[in-house]
Amino acid sequence: MELLQNKILEEGKVLSESVLKVDSFLNHQIDPKLMLEIGEEFARLFTTEGITKILTLESSGIAPSVMTGLKLGIPVIFARKRKSLTLTDDLLTANVYSYTKQESNEISISNKFIQPEDCVLIIDDFLANGEAALGLIDLVTQAKATVAGIGIVIEKSFQVGGQKLREQGWRVESLARVESLSNGKVTFVNDKVEETI
Repeated sequence: MELLQNKILEEGKVLSESVLKVDSFLNHQIDPKLMLEIGEEFARLFTTEGITKILTLESSGIAPSVMTGLKLGIPVIFARKRKSLTLTDDLLTANVYSYTKQESNEISISNKFIQPEDCVLIIDDFLANGEAALGLIDLVTQAKATVAGIGIVIEKSFQVGGQKLREQGWRVESLARVESLSNGKVTFVNDKVEETI
């Protein structure tokens, strides 16, 4: 998605060979127009899958998920990373390890929001090692529902997550696939020329 790639090049910051900071438009401050374009693209990619629900992980996956849900006319559910006084009974839970934060989180959703007849699209902001996506797949599987596919805003293709998910047979659609963050530069998969941030 050219618009997203351009935004990454203009506003993203390479912090290391494995960390790309995009807090000016996705992870802290949100660019609503960009999120609407992202939602429209995910809706286009998955429009024929019969999706009935979207599942994401708080908090950075919520904006692109809501825009996709708006376009498809379906509800969005977000798995919580923290315990809530109002979310205590009949929970589906999974453990997810965050390499960025170097910690494990138990994520959870109420089992009333995903039913066996649901066809679920999983959306997340980043795909690196695949732990978040696998945790969300686990929740859908526990609900005995169907995973239609996984929509990723930014995939770090140089890490193992995308390959791992695809080898397991999951459909993964990434809107921007980063091949490298070497020397402070972002290189996208299939790019002919490196772009400098």
